[in-house]
Amino acid sequence: MKTDLSKNPHTDPALLLRYRDRQYAADMLAVAIGKLNLFTWIDRQGQVDTSAIAAEFGLAARPLDVLLTLCRASGLVRTDPETQQHRLTPLASEYLVEGSPWFLRPYYAPIVDSAIAQGCLQVLQHDRPANWQAKDDGSDWHESMMDEGFAKSFTDLMNCRGTAMGQVLADTVAPLIADVSHLLDVGGGSGIYSSTMVAKHPHLRATVLEQQPVDRLARQEVARHGLEEQIDVITADMFRDAWPSPTDCVLLSNVLHDWDFPEIRQLIQRASDVLPAGGHLLIHETFLEDDKSGPLPVAEYSVLLVNITRGKCYSAAEYREILEQFGFAVGPCRPTLSDRGVLTAKKR
Repeated sequence: MKTDLSKNPHTDPALLLRYRDRQYAADMLAVAIGKLNLFTWIDRQGQVDTSAIAAEFGLAARPLDVLLTLCRASGLVRTDPETQQHRLTPLASEYLVEGSPWFLRPYYAPIVDSAIAQGCLQVLQHDRPANWQAKDDGSDWHESMMDEGFAKSFTDLMNCRGTAMGQVLADTVAPLIADVSHLLDVGGGSGIYSSTMVAKHPHLRATVLEQQPVDRLARQEVARHGLEEQIDVITADMFRDAWPSPTDCVLLSNVLHDWDFPEIRQLIQRASDVLPAGGHLLIHETFLEDDKSGPLPVAEYSVLLVNITRGKCYSAAEYREILEQFGFAVGPCRPTLSDRGVLTAKKR
């Protein structure tokens, strides 16, 4: 059935999405409490930096950053902005330190050896994503997406939330889009973000760049919305193949959080290469605060991402630093829907 993509929902599904997005956070905390006894160790040191934690427990940088972000956002750890030393809060000191009369480690014992907790420990120690929960062959999300059946189910998963998100995104960037004629939607999945952009801004043409087999799903979805005349789908690997040009706006929607810094830098550089001076880059994401003290729902979602992808959630400041290196003037980060936002940048 064709959906009226110009008609927005009246409510925000943030709470409903958070139930799904936070599902790994409790198990990650259980590992910190029950497997590592992290908080007891920090208490004994008084204050520590990240490198000391990594060395003591043999933890990799990317997942350790996610764990510490979760601890800050949960009110368990404070990080000095100047020295980057971590210390426990009174909450953690009372309830998460061995020897305290209120020590809660036994409360987490039932889940400390769960499959998810084991995956969290694997990621913390080896920096390799655990297998995607819908697969039983050990494949991570990136490998699983090459399977047509899995790609269909995962694309449906993203598509159902993307309709509302895309509609609000299209409204949020309306002043910028008014001067844009062509949108390049890189890693665009089902094409839902291009579809909502075009539905809201009929002057716009869009190209969805996607790899096989998701490209076929995108063509089907674009056709279902009756937008074949305004949206093209190009089959390509966003890292290896040429991006179509010219274009005056590149959209990276829920793409960068799947990758680590080298891949993020590569994608932003490729966006810079195809955009003319004055061209726009839109990064639609879940953003952490610049000091990584929250928001808690984003910190919890980052635990899910670090377990199933090669990325995590990042702050606008982290993106801003990379964008400026590749010739972008970075605008504000504007909220959209369900803990998401859009960071805009203009090619100098």
